[in-house]
Amino acid sequence: MLSIVPGSAFRAVLEERILHTFSVDGALLDEVLNNAETQGVPYGGLLLKRKVVSENQFLMVLAEIYAMKRVDTLDTMGMNGSFTSAIPIQFLKKHYMVPLIPLTGDAPGILAVNDPCALQAADDLMHRLDCRPLTKVVASRGLILSAINTFYDMTRGSAEALVQDIEESGSDILADMEETADLLDDTSESQIIRLVNHIISQSIKARASDIHIEPYQDSLNVRYRVDGILYDLLTPPRWIQSALISRIKVMAKLNIAEKRLPQDGRIDVRIGEHDVDIRVSTVPTTYGERVVMRLLNKSGSLLTLSEFGMSSANYATVGRLIKNPNGIILITGPTGSGKTTSLYAIITAINSPDKNIITIEDPIEYQLKGIGQIQVNRKIDLTFARGLRSIVRQDPDVILVGEIRDRETAEIAVQSALTGHLVFSTLHTNDSSSAITRLVDIGIEPFLLSSAIKAIIAQRLVRRLCPQCKVPFEPDLDLLKRAGINGKHSNGALYHRAVGCDACFQTGYKGRMAIFEVLEVDEYLKGVMVKTSDANLIKGEAVHQGMTTLRDDGIDKVLQGMTTIEEVLRVTHA
Repeated sequence: MLSIVPGSAFRAVLEERILHTFSVDGALLDEVLNNAETQGVPYGGLLLKRKVVSENQFLMVLAEIYAMKRVDTLDTMGMNGSFTSAIPIQFLKKHYMVPLIPLTGDAPGILAVNDPCALQAADDLMHRLDCRPLTKVVASRGLILSAINTFYDMTRGSAEALVQDIEESGSDILADMEETADLLDDTSESQIIRLVNHIISQSIKARASDIHIEPYQDSLNVRYRVDGILYDLLTPPRWIQSALISRIKVMAKLNIAEKRLPQDGRIDVRIGEHDVDIRVSTVPTTYGERVVMRLLNKSGSLLTLSEFGMSSANYATVGRLIKNPNGIILITGPTGSGKTTSLYAIITAINSPDKNIITIEDPIEYQLKGIGQIQVNRKIDLTFARGLRSIVRQDPDVILVGEIRDRETAEIAVQSALTGHLVFSTLHTNDSSSAITRLVDIGIEPFLLSSAIKAIIAQRLVRRLCPQCKVPFEPDLDLLKRAGINGKHSNGALYHRAVGCDACFQTGYKGRMAIFEVLEVDEYLKGVMVKTSDANLIKGEAVHQGMTTLRDDGIDKVLQGMTTIEEVLRVTHA
């Protein structure tokens, strides 16, 4: 795609096909194509950067122009990966192409490319392979990179194979570990270094959010969290624990000699096209140091509000609430329920040149353009409360406080809301109404809360069913009863269950989606809040006013075939 350079003949065809196929702004399209020619850069790169068309839309047009087939999946099962010994991985990733050659017989093979114009690179590849002609197809960069990584991962050996190698040459590894220089050299052939790199790359490939290294009396477990659930990755021999953790601590620039105190650090790595920020936390336990690495893929774009899967009613309500000139909007939920992602989406939605938006966060997970972001630093006493007190003097229109943890922070947030600022923050509570109880418990007067709070949004993340392997089934009555599904819900409904396939790593789920409970504080609920802070009474009145609970929103997603009843029951409370 990137080598499609400007040219008048190609431009005319490209412009005509895009306008004919998609609803795009003709003036914007013309402007972007002119800029590409002026700058001497490929059309495709600039069209995608300016979001005139998506990658799939652009590939659809290219496939039509070059009379090639566009594919949405690349199946590597049963394919010959022997080319990995002859073709450097850097070549394939540079040119975004991968050969898929069946292992059996004379079955036709294909060459998946992202850029149909990369003719020289394709010819060089087929010459090096010395194989039968391959049919070229067009595929997205993501699909091609995933296939490349799969082939090269298989030939380099699995994490278990690396562990086996370590067990067979234990004395050599221990000798290597005595020299700190070997730990710092990423190109070293040290098996410990290879093992750590492989654990990280495999976890990123599996879309993991965390890696856990857990020492016990007679075992060492490595697990990763995918879509909120922990899975076993491997069980290395107990004696490599010290070497494994020392390598990670060196990468995170931690003190490898200090094993008695908790430490925090970070690692920046690049896997293919993915820039990944890894937060490393170590704590001493009875059987040695325990390590958790939080993976944050900085290459992924931030979600917008429209991509959260909100019901139309909740989307309309939230869209209206965030346009308030003042007040507090709280997002509640346990750790890992997507609160920060929601806050970033909201802030991005209301960001404009005429607004002064300042945030105080711990930590800052994404850099937001045009927004002032402050990092909490307790070592110098820069807490949420102290930072918030300073933010108010910065003439802000919108304030984002990462979390309300104490009375002082809550008081300043409430006063800011009452003096004309729009404040966003989070609380760790089970549902929306419990946030009122929590704030009253830490010392905020109910009459102030009723005036300041505009809405409380509770959210959870449920795993999304894998579209390739989900199957319909008829749940038993007991399961329906536990979920609170009655006749009016289940009439003609088609339920699905998770099965598991290679695409979803045999889990039956692929990705996550949010379910919401939006409690809007209207005049009636203000009166209720002044009289009582009982979460159950407030929730009952809100439901009577038409609020959709977390459970009900989750069941709606079940009835749409997007998730399972078990998932909704797992993340919601009775």
